[in-house]
Amino acid sequence: MTKDNTSPATAQWTGMVPVDDTALAVTDSGGPGTPVIYLNGQFATQGYWRRTIGELGTQWRHITYDERARGRKSKRSADYSFEAAVRDVDTVLEARGVDRALVVGWSYGAVVGAHWAGRNPERALGAVLVDGAYPYDWLDEAMEERIRKSFQRMSCFLPLLRPTGLAPRMTAEQMANSNIELGRLSRERELGPVLAGIAVPVRYVVASGTSLGSRGDEQERIRTSLDAVTARNPDIKSVKVASNHGAILRKDFRAVAEAVREVAALDRRGL
Repeated sequence: MTKDNTSPATAQWTGMVPVDDTALAVTDSGGPGTPVIYLNGQFATQGYWRRTIGELGTQWRHITYDERARGRKSKRSADYSFEAAVRDVDTVLEARGVDRALVVGWSYGAVVGAHWAGRNPERALGAVLVDGAYPYDWLDEAMEERIRKSFQRMSCFLPLLRPTGLAPRMTAEQMANSNIELGRLSRERELGPVLAGIAVPVRYVVASGTSLGSRGDEQERIRTSLDAVTARNPDIKSVKVASNHGAILRKDFRAVAEAVREVAALDRRGL
């Protein structure tokens, strides 16, 4: 039996969506196509998705937004928690009148997308997780201290970058706390059950090698945790691409777009 996954046609829209004590900058391409909502990297912006969106084309309804205090327009908040990030997915979809959507997330956004898909099996058409959401215990006391020192060193440059949208309007401490929270949520005992319980089609697009901030084979070791995920949950499969974490949306956007098409096709077939 074929499902109707499309929402009513809407006009293209760009504006601010109020949520809690803040407002998020949202872009909705409109149209009658399958809705796809894109979740950014931890401190990235919606512009990172332009190549993927261009590759997929106008037959899809593309919804992007900048998270709290990210980009040039999204406002500051008193709450930069992971749970707030997951709630904001619902807020954006509700504001745009979308009940069911395919979620695509990169890095931090992949973890948000995994949680949202796991909690909303009737609303998630599926998920594409781009080099993120790996259940691996990479955070220890030494790593936490390394994260805090790294963001503290950046603090003098942040005011210069904020007007351009290249840095969030968050303090160095807030950014460090967000990164540390991600590390805790990424532990196998935390993220593993989330992934095991997802009941919709999921495709991982896995990067290769190292990137800015990583040391040695850290990232490759983290990615090996995906083997246990795919072994436990037959709805989850993966493909590996050549580019690294930081370049994947720029160099391997076609693989991301193909994963979106594959997940959408599986949902239409009722698989």
